[in-house]
This record gives sequence, C-alpha cells and structure tokens, in this order.
Amino acid sequence: MILTLASTSPYRRQLLKTAGFDVEVISPEVDESALKMKIKDPKTLASELAQLKARAGQQKTKNKWIIGSDQVAALETQIFDKPLTKENAFKTLMTLQGRTHTLLTAVYLITPQGEENWCNETRLTMRPLSEAQILQYIDEDAPLDCAGAYKLEKAGIRLFKSIVSSDFTAVQGLPMIELCNRLYASGWA
Repeated sequence: MILTLASTSPYRRQLLKTAGFDVEVISPEVDESALKMKIKDPKTLASELAQLKARAGQQKTKNKWIIGSDQVAALETQIFDKPLTKENAFKTLMTLQGRTHTLLTAVYLITPQGEENWCNETRLTMRPLSEAQILQYIDEDAPLDCAGAYKLEKAGIRLFKSIVSSDFTAVQGLPMIELCNRLYASGWA
C-alpha cells in the first residue's frame, strides 16, 4: 500500500520513508496566504491548512490513504511563517530567544474508513541568545524553510533550554506516533 503525502515538505517525506512507508508525494498547490490573512488563531490555522492540503491531494490521486499536514510556530497569538530569508530568520529568533513558544503540527488523514484530524502541541523554551549566536546558527543550519526558523534535528537543538512534547517527530513536521496509531486503527496493513 502507498500513502499519499499532500505536501512538498522534504522533512515529512523523510519521516514517512524512515518509518518504512511507501510514499507518493503530491504538491497540494493551495493558496496558504489567503487563509493566513483570514485566520488569526494559530491552532485553527494549522488545522485548516492541513485539511486544505489533504483535500487538494485527494483531488489529484485515486489513492484512498492521504495525509495533509501543516506546522505553525506561535508565541501566544503571534504566528511565525517560514522565514525564507536570513533577515526574517534573525528577527524570528530574536523574538523567540529566552521565551517559550508553541509549535503546532496539524494532520488531516483521509482513509477508506473516513477522515480524522488532530494537532500536536510542542512547548519549546529557547535559551537567551546573543545576536552573534543567532547569526552563527543561521549561517550553520540555514533554517529558512522551517516554521520558527530552527532545525532541532541539526544544530538548532543548541538553542533550547527545554522541549515538552508527546511526540518528538512532530517537531520535524509530522507526529509519527499518533499517525501510525491512527493508520493501523483504520486498517493499514
């Protein structure tokens, strides 16, 4: 059996492949910016984007096993997009340093048995950091395509004082423990 991942995230694809799943990747081609302008609640935004991606993937494939996912980094109600530039990554990390924020990883799963959605919440407390430490980190990891502007699976782990999560893989883009539990409960063989 094959899972369809309605996401172009190389991190999500790698997590699924590492866990031994055969994965078909489909670019969902959704207009995220319109939803980001409309929805200001971080958890609702992540959940809506995951659903939108899954539904877009569903329209592009005959497969009955589809995953849509999205990740939002938030400091209370302030949402941090993927920085895309070093300047934006610097601003994000300067804001997050020394504080606790939430990383919300939403999943929308479509199976032959129905549809399910959930959102994993990870609480991350960043150490106080100097401008020089932040610039060095950005040069080292280039976290320009990551919500929150860090890669915990790389040198970004040095930035943190504590991380509280029920599933460490959620930080990388997909809560694999919950996903596997739900896939097998839905009849995945």
